[in-house]
Amino acid sequence: MATDSPPPPSRSVLRKRFLALAVPSIAASLLVPVQGLVDTALLGHLDAVEPLAAVALAGVIFDLLYWSFGFLRMGTTGLTAQAIGREQTGEAQALLLRALTLAAIGAATMLVLQGPIARLAFAVLDGAPAVERAGRAYYDARIWAAPAVLANYCAMGWLLALSRGRAMLALALVGNGANIALDYLFILELGWGAAGAGWATTISQYASLAVAVPLVSRSWSRLRAADPSQVRGPVFGLGVMRPLLRLGRDIWLRSFALISAFALFTSFSAVFSSTILAANAILLKVLGLVSYVVDGFALATETLTGEHRGRDDTRGLETVLGMATIWGLATAAGFALTFLLAPELFHLISDQPELVAAVVDARLALVAVLLLGALAYILDGYFIGLAAGRTMARAMLVSFGLGFMPLALWARYGEGGPEALWWAMLAFMAARVVTLGVAVPATLRADEPTQRPAPR
Repeated sequence: MATDSPPPPSRSVLRKRFLALAVPSIAASLLVPVQGLVDTALLGHLDAVEPLAAVALAGVIFDLLYWSFGFLRMGTTGLTAQAIGREQTGEAQALLLRALTLAAIGAATMLVLQGPIARLAFAVLDGAPAVERAGRAYYDARIWAAPAVLANYCAMGWLLALSRGRAMLALALVGNGANIALDYLFILELGWGAAGAGWATTISQYASLAVAVPLVSRSWSRLRAADPSQVRGPVFGLGVMRPLLRLGRDIWLRSFALISAFALFTSFSAVFSSTILAANAILLKVLGLVSYVVDGFALATETLTGEHRGRDDTRGLETVLGMATIWGLATAAGFALTFLLAPELFHLISDQPELVAAVVDARLALVAVLLLGALAYILDGYFIGLAAGRTMARAMLVSFGLGFMPLALWARYGEGGPEALWWAMLAFMAARVVTLGVAVPATLRADEPTQRPAPR
């Protein structure tokens, strides 16, 4: 680092920046599971359980498809934040263009192959015929959101790296607000069931993209105004694309293992009964609610970690990780206590007695999973900011193969039953905490190498 570089910010200044990023990120993140819970509640109050089970089953496909491209959000954030930390504004702009190019290629591929993807996915997933028919209707509607979803990933990742928390909140308000309104219209008023939920999601994604374009354009102009003399190297080419592609490969492996765990959890739930499938779908929505709140702290961690890594500031890295861990655990503990003391809250999601009883019976497992999950989410944010893709991929693959799969297979093919599925999820979260936690000390050494942009 240059000798005349500014001193690192104090702990109090860093705390203010952390919370200034975390609060709007929490609000934005919270809207995602809230929309999902409204979606679930609307479907859960229909006369039949099949539409709710169908959305849960078909939703697994989109978890695998869309979050296989999650590196467009996470990789863009980590690499761009590091470029900002190094004051390379031209590189920060080029990273957005590279990510959007990959998004266009990915979305086009999904749309062209939507038929074969659906046939393969529904052949693998277990579900009653009525559930699969409704699930296919949901899939056929939601697949057309692919271009907007992937472009929104790029926009959100880039805006987050630039500390534009309010811009992310605006995107979330428009997208999720539109989704909730359209859910009510399509599901309850028009009676479209699972297909209505799919079309509501698709239209809302394009609404969010329409807001993202001017927000990104404004931030782009601010970068240029802040450094009008910036020199930008080539935007495309194997050399400059390699860091994002390499990180994308590692994050894809990480995301595939993560989504596979939740996909198998849902698919194995369908084997026991439609009620167990629907109950576990509700519990996963609740887990998502907590995870998205904690993700607000994880998102702030990504941005600040990337900046401090770009400046080679290991003391700042340690401070950010410590603050994020405290806030994340405290938040998860508050939710856990609420679920334990007020199980009647689950009646707000469905009025079917058998379904609610199954949800209440499993809430202890839910509480244990969300507490460990909070630690895992914070550690994920830390390593995303470091752009440490290989570390994340290795940790997730080990957690999936040695933590989740043995107990999940016992639940599905042995005598474990539905309870063992939750033991598998608990082991999965615990393994994520351990495998990432042991990698932290090496990142805090002063001589730990920083990922630099490719030579130009």
